Amino acid sequence: MRYHFYGEKAFPELENALQGFVESDVDLAAELVFADEEEIRATNAAQRGVDAVTDVLSFPTLEDIKGKALKREEHPFEIDEEGNLFLGSIMICEQRAKEQAEEYGHSYERELNYLIVHAVMHLFGYDHMEEGERAEMREQEERVLSKMGLTR
Repeated sequence: MRYHFYGEKAFPELENALQGFVESDVDLAAELVFADEEEIRATNAAQRGVDAVTDVLSFPTLEDIKGKALKREEHPFEIDEEGNLFLGSIMICEQRAKEQAEEYGHSYERELNYLIVHAVMHLFGYDHMEEGERAEMREQEERVLSKMGLTR
């Protein structure tokens, strides 16, 4: 099973780091869109009712999949034309990623990959609304980032 990110930029290291994250009998894919501040603000307002610039948005296509094996036969309508199970879309604001990298004192590469991994965790059903969920999600994010050599 492989991971694929559709978009204008390739992320092969991240695709490799996600290997084995979930059990699946089908390759997995997500759309990755880069937006400017106005685009992500407008999308945030339209989709979430929050009229503000944000760093990343995720739009999962599957529900209730956290910790579960992903089987092709259970998701026939989410198989894309490439034969991959489509997990959803991710929108990243590059300007916010650059600002946050500077603010947190680490590289743009680390911040960008963190935001993508964070969004992928949402696609897999993880959340951070409650403290227990937040700790679980952070642990999974750090696991993937450490495979890439992008630690704090």
